[in-house]
Amino acid sequence: MNWPYELQIGWRYTRSGRAGRRNGFISFISAVSMAGIGLGVAALIIVLSVMNGFQKEVRDRMLAVIAHVEVRAPGDAALPDWRLTAAKSRQNPQVIGAAPFVAAQGLIAHGEQMRGTLVRGISPDDEASVTDLAARLRGTVLTRLQPGAWGVVLGGELARSLGVREGDKVALIAPGGQVTPAGVIPRLKQLTVVGTFDSGHYEYDAGLALMQLDDAARLFRVEGPTGVQLRLKDVHAARGVAEELSKSLGKAVEVRDWTRSNRNWFDAVQIEKRLMFIILTLIVAVAAFNLVSTLVMTVTDKRADIAILRTLGASPRSVMGIFMVQGAASGIIGTLSGVLLGTLVAVNIDVIVPAIERALGVSFLPGSIYLISRMPSDPQRGDIVPIALISLLLSFIATLYPSWRASRVQPARALRYE
Repeated sequence: MNWPYELQIGWRYTRSGRAGRRNGFISFISAVSMAGIGLGVAALIIVLSVMNGFQKEVRDRMLAVIAHVEVRAPGDAALPDWRLTAAKSRQNPQVIGAAPFVAAQGLIAHGEQMRGTLVRGISPDDEASVTDLAARLRGTVLTRLQPGAWGVVLGGELARSLGVREGDKVALIAPGGQVTPAGVIPRLKQLTVVGTFDSGHYEYDAGLALMQLDDAARLFRVEGPTGVQLRLKDVHAARGVAEELSKSLGKAVEVRDWTRSNRNWFDAVQIEKRLMFIILTLIVAVAAFNLVSTLVMTVTDKRADIAILRTLGASPRSVMGIFMVQGAASGIIGTLSGVLLGTLVAVNIDVIVPAIERALGVSFLPGSIYLISRMPSDPQRGDIVPIALISLLLSFIATLYPSWRASRVQPARALRYE
């Protein structure tokens, strides 16, 4: 028997109900198996798309504050010639912006309140070419950072925790101190709060203070910028560009891209996504192996048909192919319907979720609690294609045993009581 006949009979079994009762539509048991596969695939696509959306939102807010790549002097010392370093970095076609900076840890105090903070000395004009936050604040609060004015721009959460507003004075305690006959005296400097910012990323809003570059260099006793920040055309190319710059600039500097500077967060997101993929793939596996019971029931119901086919000359291999076609057809239909459903929901989740919230009268992401008030989604081909392939593979594996069992049916024994 040729393959087209196996395909025809297998597809007929998929569409038919009990033997001799062709009802023109997919049998209930096959429909349940297909629906299980489809829902599992759709759930996997939707969940991974939402995780991608959250990752993209957090990443974009993070990269609005920090640079894509940092070139620093070892040990937080001053770069010998930051302009030369910036010029060499710009020779890389991916680099589209460069700005000097001074970075150091410190303590900011106001009254009885004291908070640890990352102090970043910046050049407001140059910084605007590197970070979106500086570009947004360039014409407002950053213009108040003048050399010698000793002004500071605080993150919104940091300012609220200290209880300060624009115009208030704060004390910045720098690491190290002055050795005097009376002992070591901490280095203190009174700064004026000239403004605040809200980036949407809690870590930076609660722990970042911006100063004028020259003031920060004087305060932390460095002779100039401690590094150069770089902006790239493609944020995803940061790791490769950092490796290229590390080779071209030599060992006199340290080059770190944003994925290494925030390695704990980046690794945690990747691990969480992999674990979620594995967990939800088990749902697809359970649904796919429902095909086993479906095909076993079909084989039992079609024993007489199998016996007749065998007496007409069908080989065991052909019989096995018929039921593999039936199982594969169920897997393909279920997978394609799941991909279609999952993609449609993932693409339109910004419409579907608000509709559900209005219908139920609830808010899944209250703005007063979460930084993101809407459900983000970012369906990616790199997730959807592997999901579809894994679902098809599991469906194919699930058909092997029932199909093999059908090929072992003995015609004489099957027709004995017919």
